[in-house]
Amino acid sequence: MDSGLGNRIFDFVIKILRFTRELNYSIENKIIINQLLRATTSIGANYEESQGAASKADFRNKIKIALKEARETNYWLRILKELKVNEVHLDEILDESMQLMKILGKISSSSR
Repeated sequence: MDSGLGNRIFDFVIKILRFTRELNYSIENKIIINQLLRATTSIGANYEESQGAASKADFRNKIKIALKEARETNYWLRILKELKVNEVHLDEILDESMQLMKILGKISSSSR
């Protein structure tokens, strides 16, 4: 696909990494932060792997994994929003999360 999406995902990952640095590292936040970081960085890694896929099936699989991780990322972000954690940046991040899910979902469904 296009490197524009790759750059957009990369920027999103960096935004999440910076966002989590601002969070209080309480017991519950520690769990959420770890899960959020794993899921978010996996979106980018799987998208990048999809760009060098050995076959169409491999491409679809990597995009599906990126979508799955985007959904998980969105889940953890929604929890942080509900807990009212650093809402200044969270609305913007949540919006981008939703947009990336839609884009990856569209790529996944059109690559069948």
